[in-house]
Amino acid sequence: MRLIVFLGLCLSALCSVAQSPLSGKVHDAAGSPLAGVSVRILNSDWGTSTAEDGSFTLSQVAHGKVQVEFSFVGFSSVVKTIADDETDKPMDITLQESTTQLDVVVVSAEKKEEELQLSPISISALTSRDVRQFRLWSTRDLAGLVPSLNSANPGDNRNVVSLRGITSTSYDPAIATYVDGVNQFSLDTYIAQLFEVERVEVLRGPQGTLYGRNAMGGVINIITRQPTNTAQGFLELNAGSYGQGRFVVGGRMPLIKDKLYAGATLLNDMSDGFYKNDFNNTSFDSKRNFTGNYYLKYLAGAKWSLTLNIKHSANRNNGTFPLAASIADALAAPFRVNQNAISSMHDNIFNGSVTAARRGEHVNFTSLTTYQSNYRYYDQPIDGDFSPIDGVTIINNYGKKWNNVNVWTQEFRFQSANASSPWQWTAGLYGFAQDAPNKQTTFFGADGVLVGSPANNVGVENTTTATGKGLAGFGQMTWRANERIDLTAGIRYDYEKKQSTVRSDYVTLPFPTVLFNLRSDTTASASFNAISPRIGLAVHVSPQTHVYANFSRGFRAGGLTQIGADPSQPPLYAYKPENSNNVEVSLKQLALESKLRFNVTGYYIRVDNAQIPQLLLPQALTVTRNAGKLVSAGLEIESAATVAKGLE
Repeated sequence: MRLIVFLGLCLSALCSVAQSPLSGKVHDAAGSPLAGVSVRILNSDWGTSTAEDGSFTLSQVAHGKVQVEFSFVGFSSVVKTIADDETDKPMDITLQESTTQLDVVVVSAEKKEEELQLSPISISALTSRDVRQFRLWSTRDLAGLVPSLNSANPGDNRNVVSLRGITSTSYDPAIATYVDGVNQFSLDTYIAQLFEVERVEVLRGPQGTLYGRNAMGGVINIITRQPTNTAQGFLELNAGSYGQGRFVVGGRMPLIKDKLYAGATLLNDMSDGFYKNDFNNTSFDSKRNFTGNYYLKYLAGAKWSLTLNIKHSANRNNGTFPLAASIADALAAPFRVNQNAISSMHDNIFNGSVTAARRGEHVNFTSLTTYQSNYRYYDQPIDGDFSPIDGVTIINNYGKKWNNVNVWTQEFRFQSANASSPWQWTAGLYGFAQDAPNKQTTFFGADGVLVGSPANNVGVENTTTATGKGLAGFGQMTWRANERIDLTAGIRYDYEKKQSTVRSDYVTLPFPTVLFNLRSDTTASASFNAISPRIGLAVHVSPQTHVYANFSRGFRAGGLTQIGADPSQPPLYAYKPENSNNVEVSLKQLALESKLRFNVTGYYIRVDNAQIPQLLLPQALTVTRNAGKLVSAGLEIESAATVAKGLE
């Protein structure tokens, strides 16, 4: 008991924080006050908005160096640094119209908020204004604006993303996606829609040290808007050809000023699709989607904050795979299919998280607990031969016991709190548990012999019960040697264990009558580990010119894969983790009084034990194998400029 009390007193002292108010006024270049300007202290939960006379006051400000962001619609955002002895001095802030200079963009790529040009990695950032103006509705749309980023959608609402040539079509992605700090664990639990977004960050190159598994090619970091003391509501209506519609409604408000906040956003989008099914002369790939994002945030004084975030998505897709039986068929009739099996995909995703954070004078602490689930099935058998014959269909509608993925994750993170210190560090622990039961039947119909089946009206029912769990520890430290040079070093250790039990039965009509067992329950397990280091050098030549050099390593987890339904073969094989090693050098430059931003990066990546997934037909099994080494090298150039008033 004494030990518990002692530890509690130590933690309280460690995280205690001295406070002083911060106040000031915000106006435009002509001196007119600006009302409604967002004023936010970086790396904290505290913010406010300016009053009618442009004034603001923040009472919960820690002593020490802090950075304050000022942003307002139609004006370029700015970030001001307040020194230790300046927090009690009123601030006088002038915002320039966004048509006269570029925004100062804030990113959180290093698990802390900082200016884009000061982030020592290759990164692209899109603000809420960019998302709105370029009509970015899904992560797939980012490919048109971000160097080295490509995205494809096979038709089932899963965006397969590649960065610098590193990609995958398996459910363990090569590019990690984080939404509001939560790792979208796999393509199963991934919500791709973009709405009510504060910013999108794309981190290019391996980010294994801080982000861990599946960040071997990079990270897409999505941050949505959170509620503040200012009540806001919005409505967005869009309509287009092919029955396209997108409707977004939402709002944010304080329930108790400076204490309790709530926010909710609802999205409904739809499309009649682009394909026609010649088999029944109907539209093939019509889609409907309903997505929600809900926030509840509680600030317990200047120290603790507690945030509950719930996201869900319900997708209905009446033509998941618009595929043809051959290349010749696809070229002969573009945007037309001829499939006899008609089905609708039901895809239900739930993501929930609870974040507890404590801000201290020396150490900041964050606990992130998440639960993710995906229940995905087809209400009728789907066409497996992509033709009008009754050859192959795939069945997976066996109730919620099957094809229902569940993931739990927990992260504890500790970070240095004193921005004035030459030593800045981050350390933490991460763990996860995954449960993925799968049941699927490949059924050969009345024309089964035409596609290689030994008989008609027979099938193979495959059952897989897969579990996974893992632990990781990580740390990264930056030493500011002087005003011009920063040195960074970090390392992460990941351990994962996966286990699968498989069973195969031979079935026939009336379905599912089991004739005999092809393979009885067989269990296999495999363990993997990975070390992900990072070494970096930053040279701040001037406030406008920065040079960075980095070595980093990332990995994608290994796993267990079926080879096929042939009982003469071993049922499960283990494939190794995939590793990427990246060397890059970057130049980041601001010029012409912040009217021009020019960033360039040269990189070289070597991938070892590349994982190559392959779809086996007609069994409809995905097999993953390691296939040696890959090399990717290139030069990325990214620029933005305010050429003239109204032209960027």
